[in-house]
Amino acid sequence: MEKIVSGWRIANSKNDTKRALLCCVPMLAYSGLSFAEQQTNNDESAHRVNTVTVYGQALSDDANTTVAKELWVGGKVATSVVDTPALVSATTEKEIAQRNAATTEEVLQYASGLITDYYGSDDRNDYFQIRGYQATTYRDGMTLGSMRGVREDPYAYERVEVIRGANSTLFGPADPGGSVNFVSKKPKFESFANSYVSYGSFDHKELGVDFGNTLNQDATLAYRFTAKIKDSDLEYDYSKDNSQLVMAGISWQPSLDTTATLLIDYLGRDATPNSGGYPMDKEYDRSEFYGEPDYNKHDVERTNISAQIEHYFENGLKLSGNLRYSHLTDDFGYVYLYDYEGRTGSDISRYYFGTDTRSHELIGNTMLQYNTSFEHVDSNTLVGLEYRDASSQETSVYGTTTSINIDNPSYSGAPTIGTPYADDDQDYTTKSIFLQQNLSLYDRYILTLGVRHDFLDLSNRDIDDTYTSDDFSETSLRAALTYKVSDEWSTYISQVESVAPPSIGVKPERGEQLELGVKFAPTAINALFSAAVYDLNKKDVTMAVVQDSGIIEKETMGETRVRGIDLEAKAELTESFNLTGGYSYMKSEVVNGSTSGGASLNGNEFVATPNHSASLWGYYTLPIKTIDLGVGARYLGSYYFDAANSEKSEAVTLLDAAFAYRISKAAQLSVNVHNLTDKQYVVGSGTSDYYNPGRSINASLNYTW
Repeated sequence: MEKIVSGWRIANSKNDTKRALLCCVPMLAYSGLSFAEQQTNNDESAHRVNTVTVYGQALSDDANTTVAKELWVGGKVATSVVDTPALVSATTEKEIAQRNAATTEEVLQYASGLITDYYGSDDRNDYFQIRGYQATTYRDGMTLGSMRGVREDPYAYERVEVIRGANSTLFGPADPGGSVNFVSKKPKFESFANSYVSYGSFDHKELGVDFGNTLNQDATLAYRFTAKIKDSDLEYDYSKDNSQLVMAGISWQPSLDTTATLLIDYLGRDATPNSGGYPMDKEYDRSEFYGEPDYNKHDVERTNISAQIEHYFENGLKLSGNLRYSHLTDDFGYVYLYDYEGRTGSDISRYYFGTDTRSHELIGNTMLQYNTSFEHVDSNTLVGLEYRDASSQETSVYGTTTSINIDNPSYSGAPTIGTPYADDDQDYTTKSIFLQQNLSLYDRYILTLGVRHDFLDLSNRDIDDTYTSDDFSETSLRAALTYKVSDEWSTYISQVESVAPPSIGVKPERGEQLELGVKFAPTAINALFSAAVYDLNKKDVTMAVVQDSGIIEKETMGETRVRGIDLEAKAELTESFNLTGGYSYMKSEVVNGSTSGGASLNGNEFVATPNHSASLWGYYTLPIKTIDLGVGARYLGSYYFDAANSEKSEAVTLLDAAFAYRISKAAQLSVNVHNLTDKQYVVGSGTSDYYNPGRSINASLNYTW
């Protein structure tokens, strides 16, 4: 038995520490984070709770639902998705498994307002953007920063959260479209174990294990171990896509009030970045390779050490801290086609490009949260400090190499590498302070205010041993009002700001967004329906301007704008049937901008930003209960390949499918198919064409013990 006292959930016995009994103070939601109000004590008084957390983690078990009810931004704050004044969503572990999403791009394919994989066969990075702008990425609520270029492995995460719109007030410098937050797998204080083996297209072989348990009789220590090995080719010749993931974690909880977690993980990739692109005169088979087998490479090694700790005090205070150290090596080499419209003959020029990168990053924060109630008002205040120190050393080479005959390709070996054209040693330090205030009034109105100030110091020493530096002092604000129409309906209006990560000698680009939204969480079923309209502006964009003298100089006077509508639904309609769907309309516009050569771009649309996109995924368990079927459709409207709006893609619809057979309670055989019809089209075009991924089939055997 348990009781609620002043916002704290108190257990009557120590053995209950392994259950969902932790205190629940009204928690601040990320950058706007609000709390709902619920009636208790036979309506004699109101106890307002915005989310329940268990040992610092979201209460909902993502392994057993596709409808996440909490947004968990990694040790900073947790909040009810319904009461957050922004369009947010989470792809849970269950949905990731249903769709067998193996990359971040695949995880995000069914989220509204996001465009993914717009470079197709270019596998150097995960490519996705939100509301027309590059998405900023976080892990457990802290920016990945210099680690952004790594292709994340979804097997390391409990969920992947999407936060649309600007959110610099809590997270710091970021582009205004939105953010993606990866939530790491952590110990669970219970026994669990899962393993799988899989085989699929392009000789794809994979093995994974994920297990954990408590370590002592009092269940105050718990561990988790996660590992994955992949040995695979890609769909073009002379390719490879190998990777290794190892992650171990231990959590200590001496009491309900205190939790500490240590995570260590290693991610290694030995892959081919691209086929070299495809000629532009016609459609070619995806298996063709026009790079150099001895040079097209991408070798990545990254190690993270992360620590999280939090403590609840008796007087409504919570103190928490997060710290992460990362080390990255990234060796990249790429030979690619340099084709053009109207080319004659079969010989195409090629260039090479390579980088050798070493990065270190230390990031941490400390937050103090205070919660109190008086009369008809709940107050939640959070003040935090954050520090980030990142450094990178990057050497880059570029030049021409041998041409290739596309009718009879032959390879000449690794190119002769010339003198590096760039050798930069960069340092980036950020010191930040942020304040968030939530007020819940009369069980219906939720006022959210936020302010953050970032002090940024940047320095660089280039290949000529020239030292440059710059410092910035930027403030961002947020204000939102949520109205609880009923227990099922809520509406909100928010005004938010963002500050993009700056560069030396250039004024930071700033974003502003006005958003109105409505959310519906019916009590009859486990579902969440969200809709939002927004007007998003980005100002102080650096652009090339032709001076009266004819000289082209860069000035921070550009402006871009996106207006749109996002609709999203996640619903478990029955115990046997769940749906995920979305629709997005975006109208992007360059209000004031130009090319590097000074040509005006005013009135043009953004690159890779379609007006319309939609998706629908359904997963159904047949009445016999041993067979599951899944079907998905993704529609992507046409978009421009270049800023000059000279060429567009075609509008396409892609299909996915899934089949699962439960051999026993512990074993399951699954088959997933991506791009069921093997649709082929150009997703990007520059010096050559890039195609979307072709059909892939993967079969896996999962065993739980």
